[in-house]
Amino acid sequence: MWVFRQVQQLQTFVRQQKKQGRHFGFAPTMGALHEGHVSLIKQAKVENELAVASIFVNPTQFNESSDLEKYPRTEEKDLLLLEKVGCDVVFLPSVEEVYPSGLDTTVPIDLGYLVEPMEGQFRPGHFEGVVEVVHRLLEITLADSLYMGQKDYQQFAVVQEMIRQLSLPVHIVRCPIIREEDGLAKSSRNVRLTAQDRHTAPALYQLLQRAQQQLLEGQSPSSISAGAMQFMAELPNFRPEYFSIVDGSTLRPIIDKDQQHQGIVACLACWAGQVRLIDNHVLLEKSTD
Repeated sequence: MWVFRQVQQLQTFVRQQKKQGRHFGFAPTMGALHEGHVSLIKQAKVENELAVASIFVNPTQFNESSDLEKYPRTEEKDLLLLEKVGCDVVFLPSVEEVYPSGLDTTVPIDLGYLVEPMEGQFRPGHFEGVVEVVHRLLEITLADSLYMGQKDYQQFAVVQEMIRQLSLPVHIVRCPIIREEDGLAKSSRNVRLTAQDRHTAPALYQLLQRAQQQLLEGQSPSSISAGAMQFMAELPNFRPEYFSIVDGSTLRPIIDKDQQHQGIVACLACWAGQVRLIDNHVLLEKSTD
């Protein structure tokens, strides 16, 4: 496994490999790796000659400096895990390598409504930071394919739109959510849950599954969402932020499941004590009308 900390060294290596016809599948991470991240690497490895991961805690996507400081950094453990699962290349840059002084890394696109609801409402400016770092990392790694998890569904939709608007020469792949045996979506944050909150947390996925059944039974998306918000509010020590049923591409609210749509997705965010959990579930695949 090759480990690079400098942009120039990484790009020299990548260009050499590409001259030999090798394709790169890239999974950007912020470290503190778990099985969800590993699944991205495994899929990238299957579909490309070389799998590349980055570990970079990006300061531009944190709303609070305290959150940035608290984010777990487990570099040694992460590198051992990546090597174990067959990752070929790891990029471990400093902030100065990604955002060198004098380089304008802003991305001149209009993401419109995609950044307004859900996470955009509760984390203003977050997606601008995501777009900036993903664009920059794609620029650095020269990746052929980009692998991102479905757990951050809105993030995937935003990055997909960035790639479309800028006509970037990269194929984006949405990878399935990896869950614990009881249904809780795997996350680096889960270790911070109290024992009681960890016991309660799987109820969120059960809620998403119930929403799918309710939609198929003919309940309106608005009534399903209202019921879900009430359910989350009644969980001990849980504070819901949103439960939204949206179009899988535009993220606009679904009024009626029979309307034209690019898939129907339920997305939620809820605090469990001091830990913010997000999750989602595809309720209906893309309309074929």
